[in-house]
Amino acid sequence: MIPIIGKLHREQDVNVLLHSRSLVNKSVVSILKTHRFARQIAGAELSVTETLPFLKALTTLDLGPSQIDIGMLAATYRTDGRGLSVEEFTAEAVAGATGANKIERSEGRDVVLYGFGRIGRLVARLLIEKAGSGNGLRLRAIVVRGGGRAEDLVKRASLLRRDSIHGQFQGTITVDEANSTIVANGNEIKVIYANDPSEVDYTAYGINDAILIDNTGKWRDREGLSKHLRPGIDKVVLTAPGKGDVPNIVHGVNHDTIKPDEQILSCASCTTNAIVPPLKAMEDEYGVLRGHVETVHSFTNDQNLLDNYHSSDRRGRSAALNMVITETGAASAVAKALPELKAKITGSSIRVPVPDVSIAILNLQLSRETTREEVLDHLRDVSLTSPLKRQIDFINAPDAVSSDFIGSRHASIVDAGATKVEGDNAILYLWYDNEFGYSCQVIRVVQHVSGVEYPTYPAPAA
Repeated sequence: MIPIIGKLHREQDVNVLLHSRSLVNKSVVSILKTHRFARQIAGAELSVTETLPFLKALTTLDLGPSQIDIGMLAATYRTDGRGLSVEEFTAEAVAGATGANKIERSEGRDVVLYGFGRIGRLVARLLIEKAGSGNGLRLRAIVVRGGGRAEDLVKRASLLRRDSIHGQFQGTITVDEANSTIVANGNEIKVIYANDPSEVDYTAYGINDAILIDNTGKWRDREGLSKHLRPGIDKVVLTAPGKGDVPNIVHGVNHDTIKPDEQILSCASCTTNAIVPPLKAMEDEYGVLRGHVETVHSFTNDQNLLDNYHSSDRRGRSAALNMVITETGAASAVAKALPELKAKITGSSIRVPVPDVSIAILNLQLSRETTREEVLDHLRDVSLTSPLKRQIDFINAPDAVSSDFIGSRHASIVDAGATKVEGDNAILYLWYDNEFGYSCQVIRVVQHVSGVEYPTYPAPAA
């Protein structure tokens, strides 16, 4: 399977998935584990011997850039009942990506990171991982403060290379101090030192029509973010909740509402991305009258390691030693991302002494009574076959804990064992990697606005 997956990826720009999980550049063990996980979720056996024929069938087709889910192909083939061969069924299921229907490879799109903190470095890893896959996103530059400090570039490269939570960078990183460049897996990334957006002319570095990702959070309204619209920059994407009329986008829910001429938008917060997709799934099926979200959130860099002065009273207390009650804007951001939801959603948050992965407890009053089994079946199906399958994951492991979800690429993971339903009340426990899962959502938004988000086959059920 591995050479077939690699060849499809390199030569035809086809990303092979298994129930929304990419199999590109994966090891034998990883592919087997992905198959095992899929059959645990789906409730039916799925082995490599079942998916391999569909993979082989893809090699006979004139495919264009696309994402093809061989897990979905195998699952839908089982229930087809028309007596088609695997080859006939596959050709029909992916017809939109073949022959005259196939789309052309998109031209490359420059990307600039403004800031290089936790989210910035993870977004950089994802962009470098995707480089050369034909998705057209090219990380060209990183803008940071602090030019002239001893070994600044070396230290920033080291932070990209090693991460205490997310592990080693997959590949090689070298530093060219003379040219202020980090070279990651052959990708040359210019490091630009500036204390304000007004100091940078990106065209001077050969950067044009770029998407700038601001992960500093310093500016959150249209006026402040407009400072980034300098020569060479076409669009600005904020990795924090936007204020005022800045659109808050949760990929999978409202990304298709982005206007082509919109230059400034926000990817909302990690918690907003965690709760809005399952909230939409519940609203669509049951209707939601009201709700409350309580977030048990890992500590972040805006807290103190030990008690010290802080503009926010409680966040000044030691993050490593305390549970800290704080506010969350996620509930109010729901209205922006999901305006058709008329239910009032309230929210609060508790920061706890873990460095990554949080859990949102979503307490909903529904429009009709239901059962726990019905809700779990619905959310399982949503995670496997719906347009939200890249946002919502599902797990029924009875011993799951927060560290199990480090590195999850989904916006949230439904914990089946913790779910409670009684009459018209449903309580969902939603795990989320508030760093990496959120960064994946940011990349999806950037791919969409850059026009390089390729269609998935078989098409998810509406």
